[in-house]
Amino acid sequence: MNTVASTSLWEIRKAVKPWLENISETILFGCSGGADSMAMALALFIEANGVKIIPVVVDHGLQDGSAEIAAQTITKLKKIGYTQIESAVAQVTLTDGLEASARRARYQIFNQFIDTYRPKYFFLAHTLNDQAENVLLGLARGSGARSLSGMAIENNIYVRPMLKIDRQTTITACQEGGVEIWSDPHNEDLRFTRVRVRKNVLPTLEENLGPGITQALVRSADLLRDDADALDGFANEFFTQIDWMNIKVNDLERLPKAIRSRVLRLAIYKAGSPAGSLSAEHIASAEALISDWHGQKEVALPGNVKLWRNSGTISLSSQ
Repeated sequence: MNTVASTSLWEIRKAVKPWLENISETILFGCSGGADSMAMALALFIEANGVKIIPVVVDHGLQDGSAEIAAQTITKLKKIGYTQIESAVAQVTLTDGLEASARRARYQIFNQFIDTYRPKYFFLAHTLNDQAENVLLGLARGSGARSLSGMAIENNIYVRPMLKIDRQTTITACQEGGVEIWSDPHNEDLRFTRVRVRKNVLPTLEENLGPGITQALVRSADLLRDDADALDGFANEFFTQIDWMNIKVNDLERLPKAIRSRVLRLAIYKAGSPAGSLSAEHIASAEALISDWHGQKEVALPGNVKLWRNSGTISLSSQ
C-alpha cells in the first residue's frame, strides 16, 4: 500500500491519530466489515504506534450467511495485520424496530468487552453522512435540540473520530488500502426510514436546494449541541440545589421553559423511569402542572413513576 499517495486514507489517519497519543491502555473498535469500519481499521493499525488495538466483530444473526460475513471480516482484519480480534453473536430481540433493536443488542456486546478489557476508548466508525441522516430523522420525529444535535464525537468511553469525514472518503480509503469491503443489503432496503433518507431525501434536497446540504446539516448539529450542552449545564446546576422529590413550583416558574423541562426530565429519571423512555408528550404533561395548572390529576410515567402538584410543590414517587 502506497501510504504517500493514499490521500483519503491519510485523511482518516489524521482523524484517529490524536486519540492514540500518549495512550497506555487498550483501544477497542467496532468493525462490521463495511467501508467505514474497515477504513478506520486500516488507519488505526497504521497509527497504532505500540497501542494495543482490538477489533470487535458482531454477528447480528439477522441475515442469511451472517456468520460467514463475520468470519470474512475477521479474515480481512487479520490480513491488515490484527492478531487479536474479538467476536460475538448478538441476541436481537425485536421490540422497537429492527435498527433500534439491533443497535441495543450490539451495544450490549460492546459493553461486555469494555467490562473485560477496560479500554481507554471504544471507537465507532460513524461518518459525516450518518450525522446528517440523524439530524433529518430527528426533524421527522419532531425532536428537540439534544436529538437534533446528533452524535457527539466523544460520549464517555465511545469516540467517533470520523464524524467530519464523508462516506465516499472511507470507500476510497479502502480502495487505496486494497481492502475488500462488505455491502450490507439492509443499507439498500427502502423499508428502513434511514435508507429512504439516504437514498431519496438527501439527494432530493441536494437537487433542489443545491450542494452542501449534508455539511450544512452537520454544522447545524454542532451549533445545536453547544446550545443543548449549555442548557443541560444550567439544568444540572439547578437540580443539585433542590429536593428533587418535592420541587417548589415557584422555583420552577422562574426558570425558562427549556431549562425547566430538563429539570423535570432529570427528576423523572432519578425517580426510576427507564433511560430514554420519556417522550415529548410525557414532558408536556409534566410541564403543564406548572404552566397550565387547572387542578389536573397526577401524571403517570414509564417505570411506574407518578408526578403530581400539591400545595405549590411538584412531587414524585415510584412503586
